Amino acid sequence: MSGTFEPARYDFEYPDTAGYPDGVGTLSQDQKVLIDEVLDEESKPGFDFALVDDNENSVYIAFVGDTEIGGVTYSLQGNRIVLLAASVYPEFRNQGVATEMIRRILEDVKTEKKTVTIICPIVRTFIDSHPEFESLVDPENPGVKNTGRL
Repeated sequence: MSGTFEPARYDFEYPDTAGYPDGVGTLSQDQKVLIDEVLDEESKPGFDFALVDDNENSVYIAFVGDTEIGGVTYSLQGNRIVLLAASVYPEFRNQGVATEMIRRILEDVKTEKKTVTIICPIVRTFIDSHPEFESLVDPENPGVKNTGRL
């Protein structure tokens, strides 16, 4: 049998507003690595990092000292935060940074009594794996959905 197999963990359906006319997008290898981390790495990083909300540029940025290690871009829509894209620099991947970064952002959203719309498949994967955060998803504008079975 030839070809590559894409596990269902990479199957997502996007809302029309995400800019994919067919309702599906192609994940990059970087996104797949972070989805795998969120699903497979439940431990916290072995180092501490700060998470800063740079609201002027609409991005949460993770730092170790003065070094930026990752971030999540967003758009603010009234009392709703649209989580657009998560990234972690390669040298900090597979260490639980993505998982912990998303957890902290969602805790912040919860504290601020806001809701989220998820465009980022990595954040969607995290929430699917941590149903205690599902109540933060805006019911009228949920965003991306995982169509596969995790």
